[in-house]
Amino acid sequence: MADRQRNFKDITMPATREPVSLLSVDRGISELRRGRTVAIQGGDGSALLALSAEGVTDQGLRDFEAMSGSAPFLALTARRATVLGFAHPEGKIVTVNTDPPMTAKIVHELCDPLAACDVSSLGIKTRETTAYDSARAAVSLAKLARLLPAIACGVIATDDADDLARWCARRNILMVDAGDVFQYETVAARTLQPVSEARVPLDGAENCRIIAFRPSDGGLEHLAIVIGDPDNQAPVLARLHSECFTGDLLGSLRCDCGDQLRGAISEISAAGAGVLLYLAQEGRGIGLVNKLRAYALQDQGFDTLDANEQLGFDADERIYLPAARMLSLLGFNMVRLLTNNPIKVSALKHCGVDVVAQVQHSFPSNIHNEFYLKTKKTRNGHQL
Repeated sequence: MADRQRNFKDITMPATREPVSLLSVDRGISELRRGRTVAIQGGDGSALLALSAEGVTDQGLRDFEAMSGSAPFLALTARRATVLGFAHPEGKIVTVNTDPPMTAKIVHELCDPLAACDVSSLGIKTRETTAYDSARAAVSLAKLARLLPAIACGVIATDDADDLARWCARRNILMVDAGDVFQYETVAARTLQPVSEARVPLDGAENCRIIAFRPSDGGLEHLAIVIGDPDNQAPVLARLHSECFTGDLLGSLRCDCGDQLRGAISEISAAGAGVLLYLAQEGRGIGLVNKLRAYALQDQGFDTLDANEQLGFDADERIYLPAARMLSLLGFNMVRLLTNNPIKVSALKHCGVDVVAQVQHSFPSNIHNEFYLKTKKTRNGHQL
């Protein structure tokens, strides 16, 4: 995760490019979620068609092959390929060809751990991709879309594809530049701006304002819950809280998120002032649907980190550049961070925030989340 926690000073994209870049990726996310095909142009000169593996059908694959002029293959994360037992690369995307050729059933079995998969019956050929090629960008786009990180791909090999932009326009296919995908999270965080603010008295924190921040592409909003009147000349007591629909809203007993949210609000209020950043990073950044898939895997015996990796994700997909940007816009340069997670401390520091202290923040377990909390302690170093 550390390599994704970039400081804003690292960004090299010209400001004039940012609106076009964000819009292109945002449209690509929408197309993939709708089951439509997009074209990805890689920085290495590669170009391919991409279709979310979740929505693949046999007819769709036939149409896909006819359009691209090449046989479809699958792009998976290295983690998913390792789980399947036919690759052991680190930190790369793997392309997979099969014998017999790809069918919708084969695609779904390879990308979804909840589907029965017997790879011993398949002839598997794999290839590790290069760092910034179109296949890696396609999988990154699927992650941004909160879909399973697997893409049906086809190399664009028709005779009339020399001018890719025109080729796509004639077929009403969106073209996305791989570089825009790789920089999307950084640029979106950089363009966050406050768009709405209101006084919202909370139970236990009546002197409270909620400020909504939105990136310039109109993407997901993050919220700042400002309690009291924090002094921006002193380290502010701050909590970074990733949204959790099941825990925060429904009171799920599978995690401690609801306890942490309400406990942080009470603790900040008791301290007199502070800020809680409510970040749109459900399920450690994999989204609600994938989190429910991970829960189903946990019911089969996997711990919370292994379940994410079974799906093909990193154990934690969150980034903290949005938090750093929000703190900067609020005028807070120094924080006392309310967390048990040392990774949050180091990540926020890497983003340019001065974390002067880590403040303990833990709550009793129950019979439903004991294993979950033990996993966070033993595998993530949480100080519970």
